[in-house]
Amino acid sequence: MTSMMLWNGRSVPRIGLGCWAIGGPNLNEGPSTSYGDVDDTQSRAALRRGYEMGARVFDTAAGYGAGHSERLVGEEIAKYDDAMIVTKFGYRVDEAARTSGPNDVSDAGVRKTIDGSRQRLRRDRIDLMLLHLNGLPIEEARPAFDTLDDLVAKGWIGAYGWSSDFADGIADVIDRPNFVAVENDFNVFTPASELMALLEQKKIVSISRLPLAMGLLTGKYRPDTKMAANDVRAQGYDWLRFFKNGAPSAAYLERLEALKALLQTGGRSLAQGALGWILAKSPQALPVPGFRNAAQVEDNLVALEKGPLSAEVMADIEATLSSFGDLA
Repeated sequence: MTSMMLWNGRSVPRIGLGCWAIGGPNLNEGPSTSYGDVDDTQSRAALRRGYEMGARVFDTAAGYGAGHSERLVGEEIAKYDDAMIVTKFGYRVDEAARTSGPNDVSDAGVRKTIDGSRQRLRRDRIDLMLLHLNGLPIEEARPAFDTLDDLVAKGWIGAYGWSSDFADGIADVIDRPNFVAVENDFNVFTPASELMALLEQKKIVSISRLPLAMGLLTGKYRPDTKMAANDVRAQGYDWLRFFKNGAPSAAYLERLEALKALLQTGGRSLAQGALGWILAKSPQALPVPGFRNAAQVEDNLVALEKGPLSAEVMADIEATLSSFGDLA
């Protein structure tokens, strides 16, 4: 099984579980930030199956379902001492009203949010806490990390990092002694070359979010697929790339079609091949693919047995993608 050593000396399998989808919908006004409706019974079974298959990193956030994802993870996973729980802060959370926001990185706000996460996750000490505001100006981020340093000393959290795709902001805080991880977009279509080079240089763990390109890399979406109205992939956010106007991006589907045989080498599913690409691309990467049910978890975690893609296949993928040119 493919594994890696973390900042705390623990060795874990190099694929975890991303728990965004199981949070279900928030009830905020405006566009959805969730993957729509979910079945908690299936979510719980999937979490248990993931642990049974060896997953030890569980990535959630206070904002996922306004605390609902954290509560599920706490009830199903917190009892396992060897499970490493990662969560995120940056928004006010009202679990009763099932709403998240606005942003709050004040000292009092950070402490309140993290204390709520501790209660929902059933952990006095959370292994890793990430700032959940991608691109927050560094002048606003620094005081939040000062608060996190105090919470490390207080024993509320083990270490911290940032969920961000911006190398310049990360570079400003990466040498803080308790800064150990970055969660960033990293997949076959998003190599994140500048940021990954920095993380590899500093030996910082990259928790790979969107490792399956919001599901596109599973191969289950067709050009005429329409996402549910309450699915984040059906919204008009500027940062959505793999889905546009509620449908899979034709440009990315074209690239996936050209890569299918390469990703499926060695009897892999498309998802396993996409995860194998991440495992091969960077020794610092630990992907956390999302899921809705146990079958998806099983398919993803078999990638641990399949291992990284070979150097030859990686070169062929790079050459194939280069032939398409860049996407705007």
